[in-house]
Amino acid sequence: MAVSGVKNSGKTTLVEKLVRALVARGLRVAVIKHDGHHFEPDVPGTDSWRHRAAGAYGTAIYDGEKFLLVKSAQVTPEQLFGQFPEADLILLEGAKDSPWPKFEIVRSDNSAAPVCDPATLLALVTDLPLSLPGVPTLGLEDVDAMVELLLKQLPEKGGAPQ
Repeated sequence: MAVSGVKNSGKTTLVEKLVRALVARGLRVAVIKHDGHHFEPDVPGTDSWRHRAAGAYGTAIYDGEKFLLVKSAQVTPEQLFGQFPEADLILLEGAKDSPWPKFEIVRSDNSAAPVCDPATLLALVTDLPLSLPGVPTLGLEDVDAMVELLLKQLPEKGGAPQ
C-alpha cells in the first residue's frame, strides 16, 4: 500500500501517523521510501561512508538489534518487500505511478489536483473540495478512517489485529 502525492505534499507526515495508528492496533509495519532524486545513504566521515568512498559497492553496519545495508544496485519495491517477511503491512512512501493501492495527498498549499491513476486510489486525502468518482475523499487528519480502509485490504489471516 502506498502514500503518494507531489513533492512536499505531506507524505512522510501521513506515513508517520499511519504507522503509529497501525502499530497501536497490533500490526507489524515496515516502510519503504522511494526517492525520486539521488540520496546519500550514509553520513560523510563515518567508517561505512569511507568504505563506500574507497570503492566498496556495498556496506553493512550492525549491532545486536539492527542493521543497515547499503548496496549500489537497481532495485524494485517488489524486491525490497522480501526484506520484510515478518511484516503484516508494508507502506510505500511515494510510488505515485505504481499499480499499488494508495492514498494520494493533495494539499492546498502545494497542489491543486490528483496526479495518480484514480483506479489505484483507496482514498483521496485532501484539504480541498475535491472528489473523484468511486474514490472516498478524506481529510488530512482522518487517520482512523484511513486505517479502516487499509485493514479491509489486508488478506485474512485469522482476522486483522484490532
